[in-house]
Amino acid sequence: MKILVFSDSHGNDYNMSIAIKKNKKAEVIIFCGDGHRDIEDIRRSFPEKKIYAVKGNCDWSCDFPLLITLELAGKKLLITHGHAQFVKEGLSRLIALGHKENADIVLFGHTHRQLTTADSKMLVMNPGSVGYEGNYGIIDIDEATGKITANEFPDRFGPVVIS
Repeated sequence: MKILVFSDSHGNDYNMSIAIKKNKKAEVIIFCGDGHRDIEDIRRSFPEKKIYAVKGNCDWSCDFPLLITLELAGKKLLITHGHAQFVKEGLSRLIALGHKENADIVLFGHTHRQLTTADSKMLVMNPGSVGYEGNYGIIDIDEATGKITANEFPDRFGPVVIS
């Protein structure tokens, strides 16, 4: 299963549209907040895509949840914007929450800085700001093996793989 991960569009859904068109095989789109109107426009433009979205600190008039946990392709995902976990001060709260929820993948935004790393077999990804920098992430889950491969775009460091 291929998953596109976006965050922090801040009024720019154009960059998301380009990434979706480049990655047609992506079945799922995850939006980590700050641009609820943008992701609603994407929903209308790409009705065939399954979209999950959380509320960011700039999404004042939005009824999206602050946090979502869900299972995709046999993996448990925790999705949040990150402001409630104070990610600008460090990732310890977010990682602890991921472990508490037994997440395989933790996705967040808020800092506008890309980060893809693994913490004891838990993938942690911030796709960066799609609105300001055009940054996003792609996660591939091999349903047969359970292997998770994550890439940042633009790709600067190569994939993070968890088996």
